[in-house]
Amino acid sequence: MKLKKINAVAGLLACLTLLIHVCYNIYAYLTFYYNPTLKILTAIPFIVITCVHAVCGMCAVFLHGDGTRLDVYQKQNRQTIIQRVSAALIFPLLILHIRTFDLLKTSSGNENWLFFALLIFLQVIFYAVVAAHVSVSVSRALITLGILTEREKQRKLERFMLAFCAVLFAAAVFAVIKGQLKMFLPD
Repeated sequence: MKLKKINAVAGLLACLTLLIHVCYNIYAYLTFYYNPTLKILTAIPFIVITCVHAVCGMCAVFLHGDGTRLDVYQKQNRQTIIQRVSAALIFPLLILHIRTFDLLKTSSGNENWLFFALLIFLQVIFYAVVAAHVSVSVSRALITLGILTEREKQRKLERFMLAFCAVLFAAAVFAVIKGQLKMFLPD
């Protein structure tokens, strides 16, 4: 149970640092203001905390038998499935996300517009996967920590998180994609 609580705290801290990172990038792309120090200060804590969260989560599932029978109660476990599949998709997409700016720059310079469009599409998918993971995970972390105990409050928080993550997703997609298209597409 200790591992699950550490993972829950790490997950909540990852959500907070993600919010800071995303908000900075939305601001940076909308205003075309870039500060490499702020970029690093918003990214590095997020990456470190997320790695701790990922390792704890994998250990809980694979070493402590924290898996659930997803095939038996499919409707009840829909959020668990979303949580685990999105977690698995985050890392390969994260590798691409870290390199997206340079890859967009190279592909636009080489006029490789098919690859450019694929990168934009995968970036949107990455944002959606992260938003899906966060939207189903916050209430579960609070339950694990014993902070959230009432089912009705859990449902309200889940609805709020879904709406909040959808708005943040839309803002990030709008700001970042608009900014990158403006930077890399020919006039």
